[in-house]
Amino acid sequence: MNQVPSAHTRGRRPRWIILVAALLGSVTLVSLLSCQLRAAPTPSLASGSASATAEPRAEVTAAVGPAEAPRTHRERGLGEADGVVPDGVTVFDDDVPAVANLAPDLLSAVREAAADAKNDGITFYVNSGWRSRAYQKHLLRKAVKTYGSTSEAARWVATADNSPHVSGDAIDIGPSEASAWLARHGASYGLCPIYRNEPWHYELRPDATVDGCPAMYADPTNDPRMEQ
Repeated sequence: MNQVPSAHTRGRRPRWIILVAALLGSVTLVSLLSCQLRAAPTPSLASGSASATAEPRAEVTAAVGPAEAPRTHRERGLGEADGVVPDGVTVFDDDVPAVANLAPDLLSAVREAAADAKNDGITFYVNSGWRSRAYQKHLLRKAVKTYGSTSEAARWVATADNSPHVSGDAIDIGPSEASAWLARHGASYGLCPIYRNEPWHYELRPDATVDGCPAMYADPTNDPRMEQ
């Protein structure tokens, strides 16, 4: 016997249809949100993001720090004309003031040594050479801030009046294998390490070709020249 469904029964949708409809609605919503996220602009380097505005950390100086002398970078208001050394500068780069303004005898000896070291596969790079007084004063101020006192900073950075870098009589050589090569062979060129805490710092001592290099100072504070 067939029964005629009541009005209440005819208006009711099966449960599976309701579940399918709900699922399709959720999928549509997720799809719309995904499209909006893909369409949203991504911060770029040109938009002033943190990545765009961050600058490489400027080192205190090529003569600061207990490890190998770091590269110096362009400082605020200072540039190559003050003795700031770009990356990749060798002792043969005459167009760089930090090299060109070195004392002629020192530069000649360093270049002779560098040419011989090249035969051993070693390149002399300049971490620091001649510096202007303004640059030296900047480095000393920065060292005081880094090390917390004038006395501690003096172990690494001389004053503009006493610095052999300002007079063009000192050069900081890197990388470590280059300064190590000079430690072994430098005396025959008259090139000597001066401070035990700065194995990259070399000056010309002509008598070293005969007598060998003099004993090193522990650091610049033990150097009588720094007291003048």
